[in-house]
This record gives sequence, C-alpha cells and structure tokens, in this order.
Amino acid sequence: MSLYFYENEARNSGFNTIAGVDEAGRGPLAGPVVVAACILPPFYRSEDLNDSKLLTEKKRLELFHILTNHPDIHFAISIIDHKKIDRINILQATLEGMKTSVQKLSVKPDFVFIDGNCAPKINIPLKTIVDGDRLCLSIAAASVLAKVTRDKLMYELDKKYPKWNFKKNKGYGTKEHLDLIKQNGLSPIHRTSFAPVRNYLNFMKIPIGERFVQMDLAN
Repeated sequence: MSLYFYENEARNSGFNTIAGVDEAGRGPLAGPVVVAACILPPFYRSEDLNDSKLLTEKKRLELFHILTNHPDIHFAISIIDHKKIDRINILQATLEGMKTSVQKLSVKPDFVFIDGNCAPKINIPLKTIVDGDRLCLSIAAASVLAKVTRDKLMYELDKKYPKWNFKKNKGYGTKEHLDLIKQNGLSPIHRTSFAPVRNYLNFMKIPIGERFVQMDLAN
C-alpha cells in the first residue's frame, strides 16, 4: 500500500486539511511521552519519510529540520511528564497529548489520522491506523517530530542524571538500564507506576536479610 493512500482517500472524500498524530515514549521506564500532530501540504511527497523507528538518527534529524522549517507544514508537539503518566496512566497521558497537540495546531484540521487503535475525544472526524507510521504519510511525519523531540529531551536528562545512561537507552527497559537501576536505584524521572520500577520499589521495602540475591526487574 502506498504511503499516500490514506491522505488520497481522505481528500477524495472531501477533506483538505489533514493531520497525522503519533507519539514517542509510551514504553520507556523513565521520562516523558511526547506526542506530535502534523499537517502536510496537499499532495506533499517525500521519498524518505517513514516510521521514525526504521530511520537512522541522522535521517531523522534531517527530516526533522525539513519538517520544522517548511513554510507550509504546520505542527504541534505536546510533552506529558513522568509524574502525570504515573498519576493518570500511560494510555490516558498519551490520549491527552494527542488531543492537546491537535488543539495546538495553528491551522485547524478537518480530518485526523492517529497511529494505533485508540483515539482521544475530539470534535473532528478521525481514523485510527495500526502501524500508521508505516502506512500514512502525515503520521510518519508526526512520528519523526515526536521521536526526535523526545530523544533530545532524553539527551538533556542524561546530563542531569548521568548514572542511568539515558542518552543511550532513552529510558527504555534494556538489560543495561535494568542493571543500572539495581546498581544506582531510581532517578527522579523514573515512572513508578511501570512494573519493573514498581517491582524495584517493592523489593527495596523487603528487609535486607530476606531479599533474594538476584532480582528480576522484568517480572
């Protein structure tokens, strides 16, 4: 299927100002979730846009520069921090970010494509697309905006909290990251509602003499 299929289908149905929405950072154990909304010009073409996870960091940065400096591309980005994620849960935080990003657009869309199978309540016609960042051009653009923005935030947070190597793991639950939690405890930006982090907190409440020698944070 062409990456332009969904936009063409929407325009054939009479919609002209079409936004794509995607997030970065639903899965990590630390840091914010970032949501971007992006409106591309009618019949915009790009040979490089794709799911941001499939692109090299260099290519993502190149595309981010193009998208954020194009005079006819409108975008908005929302950042939901770890505290709110813990308070309302990651799904609700993501949905809030989606709604906020669409509302922040300087041009109001008349149709919205959203990556995944869940959508916020907005008074605009919309369609959810599973794996939309690989199937829909405007969602692919939003995925690049969200991913690059979040990566930049995690680089900055790494400078503030260097013990957890956020510049490399971006907060995701890699083996190295889990080992660093065991070694250093939790940073102020860890999501305490996420199971591996919550398990660590529960483990630390156990008297030292009763703790297991090894703890599997992934359980």
